[in-house]
Amino acid sequence: MSARTTTVEAVIARIASTQHGVVTREQLLRAGVTRHQIQHRVDRGALLPVHRGVYRVGHRAPSVEARYMAAVLACGEEALLSGRAAAHLLGLLKGPVPAPEATTPLKRRVAGVRVRRGIIDRSDRAIHCAIPITAVPRTLIDVAPDLPLDALARACHEAGVRYRTTPAQLAAVLERRPRTPGAAKLHRIIRGDTRVTLSALERRFLELLREHGLPLPQTNRPAGAHHVDCRWPERRLIVELDSYRFHHSRHAWEQDRRRERDARARGDDLRRYTWADVFEEPGQMLAELRRLLS
Repeated sequence: MSARTTTVEAVIARIASTQHGVVTREQLLRAGVTRHQIQHRVDRGALLPVHRGVYRVGHRAPSVEARYMAAVLACGEEALLSGRAAAHLLGLLKGPVPAPEATTPLKRRVAGVRVRRGIIDRSDRAIHCAIPITAVPRTLIDVAPDLPLDALARACHEAGVRYRTTPAQLAAVLERRPRTPGAAKLHRIIRGDTRVTLSALERRFLELLREHGLPLPQTNRPAGAHHVDCRWPERRLIVELDSYRFHHSRHAWEQDRRRERDARARGDDLRRYTWADVFEEPGQMLAELRRLLS
């Protein structure tokens, strides 16, 4: 291998190393790689075309990040990953990996990418996993129209836990975009009108409370240094719903003990109920709650 070839490979590797193994033709040309050198590497499979002018560097099994980075690069310098793709990368939505989505001020058509035309305020721009992306509050607003209310509430909850996103931050973006579809759902969540449930255990627990005429708690809200499953602030009562799946590790056990100490320090009463209490033999649990909440 000649010194010139080694230099070209080093240039390609340097650019790709910061972009999940993805480079653009424009970036290579600016770095001094010639059109002939690019085409030669395309012909022998060292550069694998993904989109027009966008290549993976020698890897045929791209990561999610590589797919999303390639889509953003294909949409131009001002493009951002957005929509469900952004929410998935940020960890706000679970489930199958969504197809790439990008927002760009330029009119673009890119095969396999859902492209939205729009100008994103500087305050709504962010970098996550080295990928230009809509900031968390803006991402929530973009996905709000297409998500059911409970799924949107869970996404907002994840934003609060992972990124400390506050209702005030969401409200600030909504003030700049008052006519955005989905705004009504977000306002309900900001006001606390929608209870967040993160599991079937929590959903069934709330159903039992409704069926037996018991007052409903706040759910998955901060209490001191921790989030708690259910809390009735006026009764100074906390209920934690413990499934074996999430509470059998030492870390979970330690966290549970810290929550108990915090509750006692605040003067809150704390009760723990299991899957069996909720799904199999709820009578004793309901009798205890009726006494505590009366």
